[in-house]
Amino acid sequence: MWLEEVEGGIVSGYRILQGNPSEEKELLPSLENHLRRFGRPPWLVAAERGVYSPANEEAARGMGIQRVALPKKGAKNEERQRPERQGWFRRARRFRAGIEGRISVMKRRGYLGRCRDKGEEGFGRWVGWGVLTSNLHVIARAEAAG
Repeated sequence: MWLEEVEGGIVSGYRILQGNPSEEKELLPSLENHLRRFGRPPWLVAAERGVYSPANEEAARGMGIQRVALPKKGAKNEERQRPERQGWFRRARRFRAGIEGRISVMKRRGYLGRCRDKGEEGFGRWVGWGVLTSNLHVIARAEAAG
């Protein structure tokens, strides 16, 4: 499963992936979905190490994204370490880590608990309803707080 989240904790998109594909190939479709939904590129994109590739960084910047926080796997030379040590990059990594927490909360609260539907279609429906109920909960909490 691939989740796309915008600021504020709203899941703006999801996809059920076939098999165990490389995460590297999932970034560009997500960015294209964001452009189609919102009409402009995000200001910042953050993802985990498995998404990093020079081509992904270049494509994201080519779409007009100002800050691209894709940490590189393995050893890094001094040139690569410089941007990854900057404050904005570290904050973006913490934001990305928050997405992992959101998935955990969605599982714990039952939005993405055990799937009781059968087959791929049922699994897709279960994930869709889970994302919808999670988003409604986030919106309701924001309304109550403010």
